[in-house]
This record gives sequence, structure tokens and C-alpha cells, in this order.
Amino acid sequence: STMNIVILAAGQGKRMQSSIPKVLHPLAGKPMLGHVLDAVSLLSDAENIQPCVVIGHGGEAVQQYLLKHYPKTRVALQNEQKGTGHAVIQGLNQEVSEGITLVLYGDVPLIQRQTLKQLLDIASDGVLALLTQHVNNPTGYGRIVRNLNGEVVQIVEEKDADAQVKKITEINTGILACPTQELNHWLAQIEPNNTQGEYYLTDIVSLAANVHTPIRTTTPTFDWETQGVNSRAQLALLERVYQGHLAQDLLDSGVTIVDPARIDIRGSLECEPDVFIDIGCIFEGSVRLNTGVRIGPYCQIKNSTIDAGTQVHAFTHIDGAKIARDAVIGPYARIRPGAQIADQVHIGNFVEVKNADVGKGSKANHLSYIGDATVGEGVNIGAGTITCNYDGANKHRTVIEDGAFIGSDTQLVAPVRVGKNATIGAGTTLTKDAPAQKLTISRTKQASIDWQRPIKNKLMNDQ
Repeated sequence: STMNIVILAAGQGKRMQSSIPKVLHPLAGKPMLGHVLDAVSLLSDAENIQPCVVIGHGGEAVQQYLLKHYPKTRVALQNEQKGTGHAVIQGLNQEVSEGITLVLYGDVPLIQRQTLKQLLDIASDGVLALLTQHVNNPTGYGRIVRNLNGEVVQIVEEKDADAQVKKITEINTGILACPTQELNHWLAQIEPNNTQGEYYLTDIVSLAANVHTPIRTTTPTFDWETQGVNSRAQLALLERVYQGHLAQDLLDSGVTIVDPARIDIRGSLECEPDVFIDIGCIFEGSVRLNTGVRIGPYCQIKNSTIDAGTQVHAFTHIDGAKIARDAVIGPYARIRPGAQIADQVHIGNFVEVKNADVGKGSKANHLSYIGDATVGEGVNIGAGTITCNYDGANKHRTVIEDGAFIGSDTQLVAPVRVGKNATIGAGTTLTKDAPAQKLTISRTKQASIDWQRPIKNKLMNDQ
């Protein structure tokens, strides 16, 4: 079955007070337009359909975004803002005149796949399918007017509605699906006789009713799916509504979220039961937390997997890492891309790990940098230890074998290797390999000298 998907994204979004096009403002970490394209991706991938995004004046940034993230998408330009009907005409693929056209909006980001599926199920040859909604306060929306048999006969905009019509609580969301052939025919008949002098897409409804085209309706699963965003205030409101929805799903699946109003998921967060998430945490990209993981307050976790029983204490940043079972991380730790942390490892406060493997049961409890390193099992890394991995041009690797003990304030000048069960004395600058089992130390001899500390010159200070 052939299909047109037209996403209207030409609006300038003046109320956003922004140089960034409205549809590129992020919601839950992804531009609004990205949410819409992801919702249709299942429909379009299966059928190999190219959705079309209609952009307006200044839409170059939107084009750049699509090229980078959704290269299969077509782009059409609506030069002048002549209304939704006019925009749809620009977006229709003239080579696809059969099948159904689905119309969506780049600033209505949270439309869900199951709702679109419902809509397309009732839209078939010769049927106009509308997504409508019952709301407590319909003010400002176009009303769905039905006849005595309950059939839709027209959509009346707020400005054109009389007192009787204004009482109707069923509103038009603007999202619709209908046969492309008929749509082309109706669009050609729309007249711009309204206060805005625009071609309204909604006018096709009365045209369809006049020729007795069956008009069917369905409603969204969630009432927030069809909320549009015209201002930053509306965006912030919708962000919290959506975050609440994501939190509710996690709560239902056996996750403890201390305060569902204080969690931000900007990507996908998969949790097994009995995960505990304290307040103020931000999850980005793709994150997985397995059974019994505890995340302390104000942590930021991105593109990482954390295995069962691990505890992450407050103010920890984890990015692009794999952390195994029963580890203890933080507070104030920074785990960077390429870090692989094994079972029962302790990474303490102000410790940074980057592109390094840390073996089972090893500990780096305070103030250390471990970069481009392979750390074996049962290694103890004393406070203030630094891998000097960068010579100003290239990165080099440090290898610390099982059971080694690295004294505090040691600098490991890579490339360098510490042998099995070796001990490095505190304050050592290691430039050559340290052999297994031995104590290696480099420091100047300690000396005590008779010496008088300077005293303050009273006269100078009084002036």
C-alpha cells in the first residue's frame, strides 16, 4: 500500500523568541521533529515510504538536522505562509497519487505510534479519518460538529463559532489520514475566506461531508499526545507531563523513583525491578540499570549499562561505560567513555576513569585519574595516583597487574607496566616497569635541617 506522510514544520515559532526553528527545540532530549519522525518510522520503514517535512523560510537548520539524523526524509519548501492546506499541497509527493496521506505536525511532538496505527486502521479507500479529542476546556480549538446520526459534518474554528458550537467539547487535533486522490481534489477547492486569508486544511472536512465521504474518528490513547508547542512555557509544561508518563511506566514495572517530578529521561532508560533512583537524576542516550541498582541523588548517566547490585552515590557522572555487579561508585566520581568496571570495584570520590578496564575487586577510593589503562584484579590504587597517559602528542597505556598496591601520590608515566603483587611506594614517579612482588620506590632522601622560620616584620605591617 502506497502512502504519503506529510509533516508540517514551516511555522516560524515567533513566540519561542529564538533563532532556532521551533521544531528543533528539544523535548526529553530530542528535537520535537525527531519525536514525530520516530513515531512514523515504523510505518515508513516497513513500506519504504519517505516522509516529507514541509519547511518554511529559514528552514536550513531543519534541513541540516534531517540530513544528519533522518536522511531518508524528503523536504518541501513552503515559501509563503499561506496556511495548513497550502503547506500540505507542497508536501504531497506528486508521484504517489494512490493510497493514503497522513498529515502530522512538527510541533506536536508526542503523538504515539499506537494512536497513528488506530488512525490508519480506520482510514481506508474513500474514508477520511480524523484524530479528535474530548477536552474540558475546548476554547481556542476547532470544534467537531456532528449531525443527529453522530456523523461529522464540519469543523468550525473558534473565531467562526457561535455560542452553541462553542459548547462542543470534541476538538480537532489537526491530525488526519485520507485517500490521496480525494485529498488532492479537495485541496484544489479550498478558498481562503477567513480572517487570516489562509487556506485551512480543516476545510476539506465539509467538502468531504458534502460529497458524502464517510468521516470516521478516533481518539488518542493519552491526552498529551496531541498537545502542540508554541512557546517555551508550553514546551516546559509538556516536558514535565511526558517525564511524568515515563516515570509512571518505570514505577509500574517495579522501580522506586523517590520523586517522579524530579527525574529526566532524555533517551531510553531500561530498568529491571528493584532499581532505586533518588532525586534529580538525568539519564541520556541509552541506559540500562539491572536488578537492585541504586542511583543516588543528582547523578548524570549517559549511554551506559550498570549491572545488578551496584551502587552509584550522589553527584556522579557516568558516560559510555559498562559497570558490572556490586560495584560502588562515587560520590563525585566521573566515569568516561571506554571505561569497563568489573564486579565489586570501588571508585571513590573525585576519581576519574577513562578508556580503562578495572578488574574485579580493585579499588581507587580517592582523588585519582586512571586513563588508557588496564588494571587487574584486587589492585589498590592510593589517593592522588595519576596515569600520565599523554605526552603532548600521543596517548600511551598503563598496565597494572593483579594484586598490585600503588602508594598514594604516584605518577605512572605511560607506557609502563606494574607487575603482579608489586608494591609502589608513596610519592613515586614510575618511568620504568616495576617488577612483580618487589617494592619499587623513587623519591629523594629525607633530610632534616636546623632552620628558623621567617617572622613578620612588625614595623612593615603597621604602616
